[in-house]
Amino acid sequence: MNRSTFLTHQPLYFAIACILIGLCTADAAAQTRARWKSHDVTRPHPPVVTPAAQKSPVPPPSDAIVLFDGTDLSKWCGEDGTDPTWIVEEGAMRPSGKGEDLFSVRPFGDVQLHLEWASPLPARGSSQGRGNSGVFFMGLYEVQILDSFENETYADGQAAALYGQTPPLVNACLPPGEWQTYDIVFRRPRFGPGGACTEPVRLTVFHNGVLVQDSVPLCGGTMWLQPLPYAFHPDKLPLSLQDHGNPVKYRNIWVRELREEAAPGPDRTESEPVIALSAEQLERYVGVYKSSPDAKSSFDIFSDGRQIHCLFGKHSRDLSGRQRGRVDLVPNSPTRFSMRWAAAHVEFTLPEEGPATALSIHVGGGSFTVKRME
Repeated sequence: MNRSTFLTHQPLYFAIACILIGLCTADAAAQTRARWKSHDVTRPHPPVVTPAAQKSPVPPPSDAIVLFDGTDLSKWCGEDGTDPTWIVEEGAMRPSGKGEDLFSVRPFGDVQLHLEWASPLPARGSSQGRGNSGVFFMGLYEVQILDSFENETYADGQAAALYGQTPPLVNACLPPGEWQTYDIVFRRPRFGPGGACTEPVRLTVFHNGVLVQDSVPLCGGTMWLQPLPYAFHPDKLPLSLQDHGNPVKYRNIWVRELREEAAPGPDRTESEPVIALSAEQLERYVGVYKSSPDAKSSFDIFSDGRQIHCLFGKHSRDLSGRQRGRVDLVPNSPTRFSMRWAAAHVEFTLPEEGPATALSIHVGGGSFTVKRME
């Protein structure tokens, strides 16, 4: 990372992000950063793991937006929308060394990102001066790229770190010159009507197929020396790749836009009529129901005097002693009971007098019937 100033390197369409400064949510603030200042060299380093060999390049799925296929930079631009200065050669692209970051022409919000990168060979420099670059979501939230193969640096600045905030779970870096993969799920921050952050950024990262960040929140924008507080910004902004002065190569970059949670629909949990039954009426349904007398699985109907419940399966309790397989049944009619938490219902065969003789369970478009055992 190591920028003297961050906002001066953002395109003009980030200006709106500097107007309203939001507050970090309690969820975002209560994270692992609380114990460590950024870039503390005494912070424990993640253990090293050797990832399994992967077949690459990884082809994009059918709904992916390909941002770089090894041929040109038509999906990218420089700062302020200028022509990019990065160099394309041998199916890969690399920074020009002029300190000019690369920005996607298209803005994005929630995405799955796949990219492949390789640090320079032979390796030169050490710590943050060796194979340094980064991928920024919305131009503000960085997953670090660094040659971290046998190269010691501060833990929150190594490869696959959420820069300056959270180290990866493990160091899955390959040797210099080898192609590596990042598969990242990015969930953008959410802002309330007043511009304050109501949900922080969350990032999940696989490095060379190994999980290294597991839905980790950020307390704000990533930056050298200190995090940026959340600032209100549009729901979609460009991706960017950093030119840190090292010729890190990139290839095979694609994204999948992720569907954001839809607005809540109508509540269908209580869409059916509910009737009241007395304790005496409820007792008519109580019993053990099986497909045959010697069947190992049963449906046990019991009453607590207010409603009936069903215990199903081979065992009624799990290893901790908790009751399992218990389903609450809500009476819609004297013979029909809906399940409180599922789109399913039970139909009892109920004679004019006496207990029920059978029940049919309707779920998932199918049904089956079991008989009451005397």
